[in-house]
Amino acid sequence: MIHIDKRLEKEEITKTMAETLKKEVAAYHARKIETLVGAQERLLQELVQDKTNGKIASSEEENFNKDALNTFTVGRKTFRFSVNEEDNKETKDNPNRRKNRGFGNRTTTQFVFALGVNNVLNDNDFSSLNNSEYQFWRSRFYEIGFTWKTRISKKPSQLYFKYGFSFLWNNLRLEDNRLHVKNDEITEIATFSNQLSESRLRHVQMNFPMHLEWDLSKNRVYKDGGVSDRTNRAVRLGVGGFVGFKLGTRQYLEYVDTDNIDIKQIQYDNFNMNTINYGLSTYVGYKSTSLYLKYDLNPLFKNTETRNISMGIRFDFN
Repeated sequence: MIHIDKRLEKEEITKTMAETLKKEVAAYHARKIETLVGAQERLLQELVQDKTNGKIASSEEENFNKDALNTFTVGRKTFRFSVNEEDNKETKDNPNRRKNRGFGNRTTTQFVFALGVNNVLNDNDFSSLNNSEYQFWRSRFYEIGFTWKTRISKKPSQLYFKYGFSFLWNNLRLEDNRLHVKNDEITEIATFSNQLSESRLRHVQMNFPMHLEWDLSKNRVYKDGGVSDRTNRAVRLGVGGFVGFKLGTRQYLEYVDTDNIDIKQIQYDNFNMNTINYGLSTYVGYKSTSLYLKYDLNPLFKNTETRNISMGIRFDFN
């Protein structure tokens, strides 16, 4: 059709001749389509007749040989396909079977939140807590972070390596109207001239804890004998330690001055605290809740033997 229009534009043929040629082309394609449709109708009739005469095998008539090779015929064409007998048997005999069952996730993730009380030991002596200069119940800590818990063996077991990171807010409140005073390389505790309603030293640090955890949760056993891990469902015990560094230190003071004005003061300084911290930690509990103990092995202040100790409650949420 396009060719005819181009010849008409070039005035090689007249308009009447162009209409005649278009009608002939249309008639030619109509005959061609009719021929193709007729061929398809004859093939369909042949398929129906073959089915009637039993030349197309039904599913009841199919037989598998030792190679599980199946054939069927449609018209003059023969088709073959194979079936894996073992897979077929597995599906029929054991429909609840899970293929390639694993042992559950070898590594899981937990959100960790802990809180409790802070204090210090002098010369690694626990009896020094009785003479501590810090208020026991008001010196608190808060910890928040994430951990990864990886099963040590490839197969289900109860032993895990737990590691991660956390942010820790440690607060130490002095008793008897005292505060921390930095004197060159030494940090001392001195008495304040006014009556203090608040004297709190806070240091924030980032920790990288590592624990070996024994989790007594019972593993899940499936009907087909498969086993997968289940964690944080029973008693747990973790033993390990941490290493970290301080992000900042400040001292908060609140008092009433001689003019009876409420003063709130924040002192920004490192107060000779060690930047790097490391120590031991352990926890024991049930499901997601544990009792938590953490002890710094290095001194809290430089040129001292004062070490931070923390005790509290820890939550590990899967």
